[in-house]
Amino acid sequence: MTATVSDFYYGAVTPVAAYLMACLGAALGLRCTTRSLRRPQHRARWLAMGAVSIGCGIWTMHFIAMIGFSVQGALVNYDTTKTLLSLLVAIVVVAIGVFLVGYRGGSPLNLGVAGAVTGLGVAAMHYLGMAAIQTNGTLHYNPLTVALSVVIAVGAATAALWAAVSIHALWASLGASLVMGVAVTGMHYTGMAAVSVHLTHQAASAQSSADLVAFLLVMLAGPLVVLLIAAVIVMFDPDMMLGDDETSEQAPAPAPLFGGDSVFPAQQQAQTHTSSW
Repeated sequence: MTATVSDFYYGAVTPVAAYLMACLGAALGLRCTTRSLRRPQHRARWLAMGAVSIGCGIWTMHFIAMIGFSVQGALVNYDTTKTLLSLLVAIVVVAIGVFLVGYRGGSPLNLGVAGAVTGLGVAAMHYLGMAAIQTNGTLHYNPLTVALSVVIAVGAATAALWAAVSIHALWASLGASLVMGVAVTGMHYTGMAAVSVHLTHQAASAQSSADLVAFLLVMLAGPLVVLLIAAVIVMFDPDMMLGDDETSEQAPAPAPLFGGDSVFPAQQQAQTHTSSW
């Protein structure tokens, strides 16, 4: 028997919250990439934090959206190991793409390779997260819709990596993060549109949505704390808060919070066209 599946059990709350988390991760990732380009001595640190921010943002988007996932007549639970493994996959594949463009530049070939690897990895994270679902039925997928979700993932990843190395002004990067949030969230719900559930037997009791939400909130706590810490570092980094003109008037410049060096006059004159946080 095919069950009725819904992705909006709590209405618009979960898709809106999921979208905002995707935007937050993207915005932090873009600002960290900007820091890495302006501080090449500490590029790896900033790229790593950017990759973790984007990866955690994508993962939290997925599982916040999954809070709204329900199957009529079925209990839904998640395998903890696969759920955590999907988080690791998200961070690793984003790191591969970010480090490729961070060190090798944004040439079309490099962007294509990095975008394909990262996009396929994000899709793998999504379907690994779906594989973590435990229910009294079997999940089936429409192949064409799955293929479309993978194409969207690759396109979103490529656009994100291009933005990471090409867009550095504050408002432009914030606008790019909003677009990236649409793409990432759109990939998720496209993938969910491919899902159907065939019940193998009727659930013995009604699903406890409170238990499921409690589990997902516990899983989300760690990545949310990581995003909060990254936001604090980015927002209170001196070179991020002050504009270039303001920074150049201060001597000596304060030491950045994330292990960066003070900005010397020669560097200040070269740092133009980059906005503050």
